[in-house]
Amino acid sequence: MKIAIIDYEVGNLANVYNAWKRLGADVQITRDPQVIRDAAIVELPGVGAIRDAMANLQKFELIPLLQEQVQAGKFFMGVCLGMQALFEKDYEGGLYEGLGFLPGQIVPFQTHLKVPHMGWNELEFRQEHWLQEKLPAHPYVYFVHSYHKSPVNTPDVIAVADYGQPVPAICGKDNVIGFQFHPEKSGAVGEQLLQSVIEHVQKEG
Repeated sequence: MKIAIIDYEVGNLANVYNAWKRLGADVQITRDPQVIRDAAIVELPGVGAIRDAMANLQKFELIPLLQEQVQAGKFFMGVCLGMQALFEKDYEGGLYEGLGFLPGQIVPFQTHLKVPHMGWNELEFRQEHWLQEKLPAHPYVYFVHSYHKSPVNTPDVIAVADYGQPVPAICGKDNVIGFQFHPEKSGAVGEQLLQSVIEHVQKEG
């Protein structure tokens, strides 16, 4: 299973790379168009600000390539800042255009709780989904974020976490999926989610 992790100079990629390697995947950190086209799964990771993320994707001429891959049906996965980039608009420190692969916008928390939302929190699935099949009854994953997808009551919201309000934690439609949390930092649950992605893509083949 070939996996391409997009290198657009946003965040530390070592943990992301090692998480896939532990599952035996043939994984590369890359922005080489041919490597990305040859991969079965493309992951857009990221930590930090959306302004930098979108600027770097543009600088490295990756946006048309990623659009091409998603339109061709390639399995595309965004994690943390990479998930936030999947949506249409982002209100982090201004207004920025996202990739538009999923409907909705990224907005700041409106909560009395401490922001960022950081640490372990439970996933609550809003719908039956193949990602849930091999998870424990109460799966906990690791979050670090100050913004979230809105609105929360839309068909693309697969799972939420409770942080004084429902927070979209997994979003997806067709061949695009986003994890607001960090699977690579989420222990056995995170590892199972990545394994389920591999098995799903193999089955869809």
